[in-house]
Amino acid sequence: MTRILLQYVLPLLLPAAIFLVWVMLTRKRAGSQETAMQRLQQGPWFWLVVGGFALMAAGLAYVGLTQGTKPGGTYKAPHYEGGRVIPGEVVKPGNE
Repeated sequence: MTRILLQYVLPLLLPAAIFLVWVMLTRKRAGSQETAMQRLQQGPWFWLVVGGFALMAAGLAYVGLTQGTKPGGTYKAPHYEGGRVIPGEVVKPGNE
């Protein structure tokens, strides 16, 4: 669950959350409630979504490039052994 939040949800929502915090901070300085609502309605929502997808893609690319096993192994599917489920794994050639 944490992985899903960090890889998908957080990068998508982070630009919008930063924008909303910025609107709230500038509203306090301006002192006008109406200006903040106009800023929210006319906000850069398209670019916030694009930024969120860019952050998500960067996070997924990072995970894809830095984790995993080297090519050339054989996948051994999960199986039931001795009353336990042994998770799947990639076995290097010759270690089967």
